[in-house]
Amino acid sequence: MAFKHLPQKDWYRILGAEPSENLTELKQKYQKLVLLYHPDKQSADVPAGEVEERVQRFIEIDQAWKILGNEETKKEYDLQRHEDDLMQTWPVDAQIYLEDMSWNKGEECYTSLCRCGGKYTVSRNEAEEVSLVCCDTCSLIIEILR
Repeated sequence: MAFKHLPQKDWYRILGAEPSENLTELKQKYQKLVLLYHPDKQSADVPAGEVEERVQRFIEIDQAWKILGNEETKKEYDLQRHEDDLMQTWPVDAQIYLEDMSWNKGEECYTSLCRCGGKYTVSRNEAEEVSLVCCDTCSLIIEILR
């Protein structure tokens, strides 16, 4: 599941949760909200417009759980949130293709020198998952292109 550079919803906010919460805590919040917003649990005297809003809220809650309730999709979502935060905090200094970075066989990572004298380092696994890398010395960021 890819979240790359799409305007995205804050799935944690939808569940009323924090990113630091564990899977059990997230599940408890999800279950409470599902009981509250499930279409079968709505009383008959709720106005039609409000019923539709509650159904939409239920769908959002379910989507949030599908992403945050799975370790793999949660990790990918968290990485994307982190990248989005970095892009808002520190603009990208340069864009570089992964194949233009140096492969360090001993450390099993790609590296590229920063203009400050520091270096950008990304492991092979990280290179598949992230597109932004911080310098190990300064606050500059590069975007890895594929």
